[in-house]
Amino acid sequence: MPKLVETLCAPEKLKQVVSDCCMLIDQEVGSKSGLSGLALKGGYKLVKSFKPGFVPDVVQTLLPEFCTTLDPIVQDARAQSRSIRSFFDADRGRVAESLLAITDERSKRSKHAAIKGAYDKLRGMAKKHVEEAVPRISALIEKHAA
Repeated sequence: MPKLVETLCAPEKLKQVVSDCCMLIDQEVGSKSGLSGLALKGGYKLVKSFKPGFVPDVVQTLLPEFCTTLDPIVQDARAQSRSIRSFFDADRGRVAESLLAITDERSKRSKHAAIKGAYDKLRGMAKKHVEEAVPRISALIEKHAA
């Protein structure tokens, strides 16, 4: 089986995968409610207003790392002949921690104080939100890695 990074980052798929990832992020942020949802929406608005095209650029930059960190989980699902969706859903914590390890490291190295500050403020609730996004993440992977 090809590695996830080879499939999702293939030149002929990359633009659509990045677009779908950005749509996924917009949908997830838009679905949040309450005080934490308000904070998340505010932080996301700040990030999007930072620089036009910032979110797609970051997605494209991080996508290879995300694919690399998720590939063992995808391979585990395939080895057990399970759908990526059901496998990811059963282990949302593992998926979330894998993705957040990358963004945590990137945040530490960021030179943009406003972005770093927004990330640091939202990080405490990030795992919960990433876990809630797992069904959309796995659907995106199934769509493009089939």
